[in-house]
Amino acid sequence: MPLPSRQQPWWHGLACPALMASALAITSPVLASPALSSPTPTTSTPTVVRHIYDDDQSDRRNSYFIALLKLALDQTLDSHGPFRLEGARAPMPQSRALSELAAGQTLDVVWTMTTPTREARLRTVRIPIERGLSGYRLLLIREEDQDRFASITDLSALRTLRAGQGHDWPDADILAANDLPVERVSDYEPLFRMLEQGRFDYLPRMAIEAWAELEARPEKRLTVAPGILLYYPTASYFFVHPDNASLAERIDTGLRRALDDGSFLRLFHEHPIQRDALARSDLANRRHLILDNPLLPAATPLDDPRLWFSP
Repeated sequence: MPLPSRQQPWWHGLACPALMASALAITSPVLASPALSSPTPTTSTPTVVRHIYDDDQSDRRNSYFIALLKLALDQTLDSHGPFRLEGARAPMPQSRALSELAAGQTLDVVWTMTTPTREARLRTVRIPIERGLSGYRLLLIREEDQDRFASITDLSALRTLRAGQGHDWPDADILAANDLPVERVSDYEPLFRMLEQGRFDYLPRMAIEAWAELEARPEKRLTVAPGILLYYPTASYFFVHPDNASLAERIDTGLRRALDDGSFLRLFHEHPIQRDALARSDLANRRHLILDNPLLPAATPLDDPRLWFSP
């Protein structure tokens, strides 16, 4: 079976495809080497790990990533000691969160899609936390446009329409690099209003984002485009401050242990946000419009199939 490449999903070539950074990134080959050695804890004072905001009960998109972060830290209690997670007091744009992390101010860890710039600026824990699922993009559309999108079979047809994206999201650059028109929007919430008002035609979102976003906005006449998705190879990672090698090592060790004992995979499939989104998305039975990803770093561990989702 061919492994994933930067030009196509790893399952490319099968008869029927089933279907949120630094040169200091962790350099051990993912899962190929023995588990990283861990320091013996010398204090019972909890290590405080500050992450992005997640107190909005109407928007639980981050709950899986927080659960995975907690799992990784729980896996290292014996070797690294106790910890306490603290969420930021308010939401912030992705670009600001990354700036805060790089400055070492209010955040200790951020989860987001990787790019070469992010990996050069921050320290990367190079294990894909959503197993490449962020590359499978459902399209949020207006309810009255369902027939229009149901007839789209290739990228040339999609290029006659306009996508909406956050101005600081890597996805916007990926779409533009594939000659897909993009409306860049400075804030997150206006995207849904602008889509409803016809300022653009579709909003590509991760499977775990799309359904939760629709449910949080029942007053808007939006839905998921039937029978179609965009795919590009990518990975989302935990990123920490470039000087915070100890936290990066702890998260890396914990994720490796969770991969070895199966708890990572169980959380991926059984977390309510993940489980419900995967069931509703039916990714295997949608048409996959494949995009190139010029922002995929060369160090992406594409050669280890255990790290990647297969619909």
